[in-house]
Amino acid sequence: MFRRTRRLALISTIAASAVILSACTGTAEPEATAPVGDPDPDATLQVGLVLEPTNLDIRRTSGAALEQILIDNIYEGLVTRDEANEIVPRLASDYEVSPDGLTYTFTLNEGITFHSGTPLTSADVVSSYEAVRTDTTLQGNAEFASVASITAPDPATVQIVLTAPNQNFLFSLTGPAGLVFQTGDTTDLKTAENGTGPFTLSRWSKGSAITFARNDGYWGEPAGVAEVEFQYIPDFSAGVNAALDGGVQVLTAVDPNLAPQLEDSFTLTTGRTTDKATLAFNNAKAPLDDVRVREALRLAIDHEALVEAVGAGTTLYGPIPELDPGYEDLSDVISYDPEKAKELLAEAGQEDLELTLTIPTFYGTTVPKVLISDFQKVGVTLKVDSVEFPAWLEDVYTNHDYDLSFVLHVEPRDFGNFADPEYYFGYDNADVQALYAEALAEVDPDASADLLAEAARIVSEDHAADWLYNGATITAVSPLVSGFPEDSINSRIDLAGVTVAVEK
Repeated sequence: MFRRTRRLALISTIAASAVILSACTGTAEPEATAPVGDPDPDATLQVGLVLEPTNLDIRRTSGAALEQILIDNIYEGLVTRDEANEIVPRLASDYEVSPDGLTYTFTLNEGITFHSGTPLTSADVVSSYEAVRTDTTLQGNAEFASVASITAPDPATVQIVLTAPNQNFLFSLTGPAGLVFQTGDTTDLKTAENGTGPFTLSRWSKGSAITFARNDGYWGEPAGVAEVEFQYIPDFSAGVNAALDGGVQVLTAVDPNLAPQLEDSFTLTTGRTTDKATLAFNNAKAPLDDVRVREALRLAIDHEALVEAVGAGTTLYGPIPELDPGYEDLSDVISYDPEKAKELLAEAGQEDLELTLTIPTFYGTTVPKVLISDFQKVGVTLKVDSVEFPAWLEDVYTNHDYDLSFVLHVEPRDFGNFADPEYYFGYDNADVQALYAEALAEVDPDASADLLAEAARIVSEDHAADWLYNGATITAVSPLVSGFPEDSINSRIDLAGVTVAVEK
């Protein structure tokens, strides 16, 4: 049996962001400067973001744009995760997992109330999680498939029993599936909220900004600012201008080409993410069903030059990024070798290959241009079909009607996509599926990670896809701001500990 306490949650701040256009730069970061004055508890923190949610119902609406601002700020779960993606307690003061990995017992912190003023008890946790378990329209329903029972032995204790061990179950509780809502609450979650977090929703000016106010009745440490205003600025140049004009004190997802404009006035931080810039191959469709063709395409790509061109992240040669369990440097699997690529294509009878790359419009042209050039050098003609995201979802994700595709897969611990032959990758490998199932059933986290690493190596050696780079985010932070998260802001930003100083 092992136990984790809430004290561990104080080690680091939760962070994340919904921005799918993550970027970093290879230039040296300036030294962080100390705030120029004392923290102002009445301050408003203004944060520039890119992607605005379509609604605020995080129970029924997917998307990182919701998790980015709502989890840990408005809504909380029994557990959450820190910037390094480690699981830490939140509403629970501690938790225990039985040696067989089947029983999870959580003890709630004292004095927790919803924003409505109603005290939270274990019954609210049970009703929230039972809804996820039984309602297929709720986010996380599939993640609760192995849950046998959810009970409340007393008002401060919650016990969850699984039908089989699941190494990912506790991590799933750090996402929307694990959030706790008031039993019987009738709040319209699309436009309003009733959480337990350190902030409440103040107003939403659709198409412009969402504002949070400090929850003075918060059960934990009060937030360091009176308000947080999220300004949605989809144009990168406009975001830089807003920062330089004083409209925002923090700008996320800074375009690396524009970052030098901010260096004199802001501290630029480069944060790690689980963003996997994935060049998907349709493994179920000729000629991508031929491993020689897939390997040839990977050999044709100069990954280091591509990263330099994008100004984003680091090279990644397998499906698991550094922040996830099972990561291993797989650079030994593939290298830049155009001549070998030509040989493989000739062997496969594909010397004059023509392929189409389907890519959502918001990713721009840098990656397609690099791929067109690299593939042309080995005799592959690449046509680019830039489509609106709904069309990508319909054609590529749902109907699997594509040759190659490019998107940033931002979700942590999503290796299971390669163990699902029905996923749009069309990759079907029984050994990988068996190893993944074994990894999930393994109670020991280290042993589970070893199994994932073994499976990931097979996936890379099968050339099931290409991972062009592991994304990173540049954030510009005013010297007045202290405590703003750096890593993992692709999925959430915990702002409770952020302060804004009074300028002297």
